[in-house]
Amino acid sequence: MFSDLRQAGRYLGQTMRLMVGMPDYDAYVTHMQTTHPDQPMMTYAEFFRERQEARYGSGAGKCC
Repeated sequence: MFSDLRQAGRYLGQTMRLMVGMPDYDAYVTHMQTTHPDQPMMTYAEFFRERQEARYGSGAGKCC
């Protein structure tokens, strides 16, 4: 029962972070370790900055 509640809490937390645009660094780390172990991994600050740029853009070439 507690493991089900814990998993539900994780899903809820991940959903809430995605809803407000907060990237999931833990999911990124897991993905990189399992899928791309030979590639360098971004730090949290680099990851956050990259996700912000992907979401909002750098502003270059935009009128507003």
